[in-house]
Amino acid sequence: MNTSTKSTIVVGGGIIGLTSAWRLAKGGYHVILLDPSPGRGATWAAAGMIAPHAEVAPGERANFDLHRQALTAWQLLSQELDDVVNRRVHISVTGTILTGWDASDRRLVDQFRQVATDFGVTSTIARRDTHPEIFAGLSDRISSGLLLAGDAWLDPDEAIAVLREGLDALGVDVITETVNAIEGDASGVRIHHGSGSLRADAGILATGALGLPEGATPTGEHAVRPVRGMTVRIDGIDRSGAPTLRCLVRGRPFYMVSRPGGYCVIGASSEERSGSLIEVGELQRLLRDALEVVPELETCSLYETRVGLRPASTDLKPFFEEWPERRWAWSSGHFRHGVTLAPLSARSSVDFVDRVTK
Repeated sequence: MNTSTKSTIVVGGGIIGLTSAWRLAKGGYHVILLDPSPGRGATWAAAGMIAPHAEVAPGERANFDLHRQALTAWQLLSQELDDVVNRRVHISVTGTILTGWDASDRRLVDQFRQVATDFGVTSTIARRDTHPEIFAGLSDRISSGLLLAGDAWLDPDEAIAVLREGLDALGVDVITETVNAIEGDASGVRIHHGSGSLRADAGILATGALGLPEGATPTGEHAVRPVRGMTVRIDGIDRSGAPTLRCLVRGRPFYMVSRPGGYCVIGASSEERSGSLIEVGELQRLLRDALEVVPELETCSLYETRVGLRPASTDLKPFFEEWPERRWAWSSGHFRHGVTLAPLSARSSVDFVDRVTK
C-alpha cells in the first residue's frame, strides 16, 4: 500500500472513475474527483449485470477471461466498502436463463451454446416441466432455455451511492464541475475547470463516451464513440429469485433483471447515436418484445426510462492508455461492460499512479 501524501486527480464520476478513486484513496493517495453529475452517465442507465457466461461471443476469448474475474472483484470491493462505511453493494448470483422466441431464435441459442462450450462454459437445458419456477410469468410458448450458472447482478444505483459514501469516508474531494483542459509533465498534472485550476502528482481520465478535455494527447491507437443504450424501469413483478432473463425475439436481444419487491429493469436497446431523446418506435419495440416474452408485465407500472451513452472502442474492447511522460492515463472503451469491469479497471489506475509517482 502507498502510504504517501501524494495526490491524484480523477476526471469522470461514472462507475470507472468512482472505483478508481476508491482504490487510489485506499492506497494512501489524496484524491480529487471531478464530474458535473457523478453517476449520471452510462452507469445511470445500466442494468448491472455481471454475466461473463451470457456475454460469450465468438472471437472474444480474451474478453471472457477478463469478465469471469469480475464477480470475485466486486465481492471483494463490496466487503471493503462494508468494512469502511458498514454498507455493502448487494450482489445476487442468480445465473442466467437464455431463451429464444421462435425457431430462428432458438437456433441462435443453440449456436451460442456451442461457442460457450468451446470457451469452457457449463450450461444445461432447463425445461418448463422440470423447472417451472424458472419459467413463471413467461409466455407459454417458451418451454425451454439454456441455464448458465454463476452469472450475477447488482444495482448500479446502490453501487454509486455506497461508493460515494466510501469516498467521503476516505476524504476524497468530489467537485461537481466540468474539466475543460488538462496539462502534465514530469513534475505533475494540472486541470482547468470553471472555477479555477488544480494540481496533483498524477491523473486518470475516466470520461466515458463524453470525449477528452483539451490538452489530452491520445496516441491514435484508441478511439471512443458513443453508443446509446436505453433501459425501462417497471414495477409490479418479482422474478428476483429466478435466473436473469435473456431472450432473443426475432433476432433482437431482450433482457429483464428483476429485483426484490417487483422492480424490474428491461432493455437491450443499442444504437450508434449520441442523443439522449428516446424515439417512440424504439420504446415501442422494446415494450412489445417485453410483453410477448413476459405477458404479466401488462399489469405493471412503467416507472421511468433511462438513457446512457456507452463508450465503445474500435474493437469493442476496454483499454488503458498511458502517457507516463505527462503522468496521465485514459481508462475507457468499456462499452456495455463498465459496471462489470469497474473493480478490475481500477487496479490499472493504481498500478499506473504508483509507477509514475514513485
